[in-house]
Amino acid sequence: MSNINIRIRRETFEDYYAVEELTREAFWRGFWGEGQTICDEHLLVHKLRGTEAFVPELSLVAEFDERIIGHIIYSKSKVIDNNDNEYELLTFGPISTHPKYQGQGIGQVLMNHSFEEARRLGFLAVIIFGYPDYYPKMGFRLAGEFGITTKEGNTFDSFMALELQPGALETIKGKYYIDSVYEQLMQKDAMEFDKRFPPKETFVPIPIKVLLEHLSENARVAIEDLGISTLAVMATRSERSLRALPNVCDESIRTIKAVMKEYGYAWGK
Repeated sequence: MSNINIRIRRETFEDYYAVEELTREAFWRGFWGEGQTICDEHLLVHKLRGTEAFVPELSLVAEFDERIIGHIIYSKSKVIDNNDNEYELLTFGPISTHPKYQGQGIGQVLMNHSFEEARRLGFLAVIIFGYPDYYPKMGFRLAGEFGITTKEGNTFDSFMALELQPGALETIKGKYYIDSVYEQLMQKDAMEFDKRFPPKETFVPIPIKVLLEHLSENARVAIEDLGISTLAVMATRSERSLRALPNVCDESIRTIKAVMKEYGYAWGK
């Protein structure tokens, strides 16, 4: 639960700019795409609202002291099985909390409220790509456990599913597809869109070397072999997957947690 008294309500047209600015603030230091210069999540929110996949009933804001401090947005997605049968599901994201209020349970309140609304609307399940050590606490499981893969046929720790209706995914197997807008964001468009907001100093992602220098040689080599370049990308890898690497022991995990925390990243179970 949130540590502060917040109000959850549906987003309105008048909220659009404030929500996009909030999303920008929330992700300014958190983007992790290779080759990115700035975050593009605020552009994604802007574009999602114009798609047929957008679910306006599930675009929700969290208010505190008459100010929007949190937001979650949903879009329709689908699983297609081997017989070309399509099953309509949901995905959410971005989910944003203003940096000043992060760590106070705002995101959990938004998710729980939106899950109840989605159930009321009759949706079956939610599938996301998210932090693998966080979302299981909200009830998410590996999508692969349900027989669901990405459209490329892959499954991994950050690809997760949550049943909104009991047993909803027991008979739904196949490949997962989200709206194409998620895959069509260009940095040049994000930088042009960003001109609508007050100027901010460009954030330089923290390189992985600040972590590697604290690890033993063998553990360092194991992490280097993953090809991770920044701590933000490191944050998307689960503790379970790193423990499976050769020469990554309990001490290594403790060191990784400590360094990630020092630089503002919540990582690990």
